[in-house]
Amino acid sequence: MTAIHPTAIIHSGAELDTSVRVGPYSVIGAGVRVDSETEIGSHVVIDGPTTIGKNCRFFSFASIGQIPQDLKFHGEKSELVIGDENTFREFVTFHRGTEGGGRKTLVGNNNFFMAYAHVAHDCKIGSHVIMANAATLAGHVTVEDHSIIGAFSGIHQFCRVGKYGFIGGYSVITKDVLPYSKTVGNRAKCYGLNAIGLRRKGFDEHTIQKIKHAFRLLLQSKLNTRRALEAISQEVPLIEEITYLVDFIKSSPRGIIK
Repeated sequence: MTAIHPTAIIHSGAELDTSVRVGPYSVIGAGVRVDSETEIGSHVVIDGPTTIGKNCRFFSFASIGQIPQDLKFHGEKSELVIGDENTFREFVTFHRGTEGGGRKTLVGNNNFFMAYAHVAHDCKIGSHVIMANAATLAGHVTVEDHSIIGAFSGIHQFCRVGKYGFIGGYSVITKDVLPYSKTVGNRAKCYGLNAIGLRRKGFDEHTIQKIKHAFRLLLQSKLNTRRALEAISQEVPLIEEITYLVDFIKSSPRGIIK
């Protein structure tokens, strides 16, 4: 326990691994569980029920696991679950879930949340996601693996961001963001395949060209979405990435940004 600063306030109902480090003036509430090698800086507030994985890092003034900003919330039990190797920079805010969203906000592994990023109740964030400064998720948003959300962007309730999706700064997102895409603007538009990002992530050129073909049919052919999907199934080999793209579009309750 020598790694806990004497000015930190830790509730007797919190469970911290002995390797956890806590900085000055941080407050950790009841129902908080923190796994090994996680570092909590100064002036951090973590409320529970919240579960935090291994090797996470919280910088000053982060607010984690507070009750949701939802007028329908009336104190029902809900939680925030955070995986391993996540970084939370200054003034980041993450809220617990609500009854209407399964009572759980979920965060995967190896994510990076820059200063002032906000994740509201019942959001589900995958792994290897980057949220830049002041990027904001409303309630019930799903952000899939390897996505990037630019600074000061806002995402509407119940929207989804597909895998490897890139959202430019200051964007307003009111529908689902296509996987592998570059999407930006107020209101946002899709500007095609994020080929540079996919190459950086290790996609081979053969796969990139197939996804690019599908994007041309979807965005440039003047076909409506249903006919574009039919054309994709006929013209593009249904490799894993194409199947995922088609399934993502078909399962979209709000529609996609084109």
